[in-house]
Amino acid sequence: MDPEHDDILTGRAGGRSRRPPAQRQPKGETSTEPETAGRPGRSRRRFTVDALFSDTRPQAVGVEDLADAKEIRLDRIVPDPDQPRRTFDQDRLDELAASIASEGVLQPIVVRYHAGSDRYIIVHGERRFRASHQAGRESIPALVRDVPEDRRLIQQLMENIVRDDLNAVDRARALRMLKSRMDDAPWEEVAAEVGIRRSRLFQLLDTGKLPDATQEQIRSGQLSEKQSRALQGLPPVYQEAFAKAIVERSVPGAVSQRISQAIRGSARQAETSRDADSHVSHLLDLAIVSGETGRTAQIDELLTRLGAAVGSPEGDTRALEEVATALGAPRFSSDRVTKSIGELAESLARAKDQNIAEDQELAQR
Repeated sequence: MDPEHDDILTGRAGGRSRRPPAQRQPKGETSTEPETAGRPGRSRRRFTVDALFSDTRPQAVGVEDLADAKEIRLDRIVPDPDQPRRTFDQDRLDELAASIASEGVLQPIVVRYHAGSDRYIIVHGERRFRASHQAGRESIPALVRDVPEDRRLIQQLMENIVRDDLNAVDRARALRMLKSRMDDAPWEEVAAEVGIRRSRLFQLLDTGKLPDATQEQIRSGQLSEKQSRALQGLPPVYQEAFAKAIVERSVPGAVSQRISQAIRGSARQAETSRDADSHVSHLLDLAIVSGETGRTAQIDELLTRLGAAVGSPEGDTRALEEVATALGAPRFSSDRVTKSIGELAESLARAKDQNIAEDQELAQR
């Protein structure tokens, strides 16, 4: 160290003291100056080693480094076998992989260290992990957390439920696992733990009661959880037939609910897949129409069923109700009937110049 420079650790001048001759004390005499008296123009500053490595730039104000932030090789990370998610959409993975290849991983994953296997197990972020593999990366940014076993599943559920990024079937499975780990707690407590309404929880659980083929349609994204609600409460043979029709014909949610209600109240109950397909198809043909031709078919069906129901046994009345429900017809109202008859009378009064008898289509009605 250059003796002419100050010692950066102590703030003292380097080299031997060079007090001016006038200030030196004769040998054997004691100085009258206090030992603590400082040199003119100098202050005794003391530094720590940590201070030497502190970031004093303006952008560092209010910022602290994280001790658990790491860049971990992908070969040291493994997915959690109890992860709620069971399905990964390949198209979305491809998009994420392309983004990671271009911009890198913008949000670190969360992992926990497992001493037994000497591996890091994913808590959150398996999609980013898979996409990083696909993008050819060798490592990934991660936060290492010590997550207790009883909180791990809750955190995984919360991440996916809040983001609505997990299909309903896998969420229902995870909720059942959580209930088991909570010592079979009431469903109300399970709902409160993950922060969802009780009614929403039972909507999710109901997806687990659907046929396996229908559950797979939900997992793959062909059938939404909202669309699947129309299938609840139907016989299994109708659930499969109706689910297939919803996917193939892109049936709107409101129409699905009407068809479901019509099937439940129908006197006709199919026992085979073929009969169920036919029944569902007929109701959808009535409910989903376009143009004047379709509307005419709806009116014809209603008039036919209405004529059969007049003075007939209960079965014909239920058949009329079935069609009316499928079409979304409003409930009976005497005021509405009076208004409609009045409008019909006014329209007929304007037909004096037209021979109604010669209009075969109108005559048939």
